[in-house]
Amino acid sequence: MNKRVMAVAALLLMAGCSSEPAKLAQSEKPQPKATEFETGRVAFQRLYVAAHGWARDAQGFRLESQLTADSKGKDGKADVWRASFASAAQRSVKPYIWSGTDAPDAPSRGVSPGTEDTYSPTNSSTQVFDIAFLKVDSDQALATAQKHGGDKVLEKDPDTPVIYLLDWSRPTSELTWHVIYGSSRDDAKLRVAVNATTGDFIRVEK
Repeated sequence: MNKRVMAVAALLLMAGCSSEPAKLAQSEKPQPKATEFETGRVAFQRLYVAAHGWARDAQGFRLESQLTADSKGKDGKADVWRASFASAAQRSVKPYIWSGTDAPDAPSRGVSPGTEDTYSPTNSSTQVFDIAFLKVDSDQALATAQKHGGDKVLEKDPDTPVIYLLDWSRPTSELTWHVIYGSSRDDAKLRVAVNATTGDFIRVEK
């Protein structure tokens, strides 16, 4: 009888020992990284550094946030930002993307370059700007836009996504944040222009 009890105890002990490595293996599985959200100015500075690795004279002409499954642009932040740069020396433009998410509809996490294209300094859509003009961040631009109709849009529909677009206005010679309430510029419920240097409200865009 004692021999049987000892044999059963030995088997249970072996089973317990063999299960421990399995438990350890399960506990050691890497946890998914949390999504990172950044304001536009922070993201642009990261992309600006990357662009200068491509061309020392690179200057930005557009910055825009992108909507993903993890981010709808709330709080003036996004998990994906795309900046476009131009180099007069290389006569080329090149986009760079920063991604802080592993969402299936987003680019790979980190900074990644896009494809070069030709550059024409006379093209109004590629009007470069000096980074020194970018003093107001996207969260501050959102705060201004909220005071000019944005609060009513989000009060009526809190799930409305918000997109941020930064570019240089040639007619007024000012760097401008366009705060866009909607999934695109064309079907937006509201578009508010904010001066990216002073933070002043410019206008509600049609």
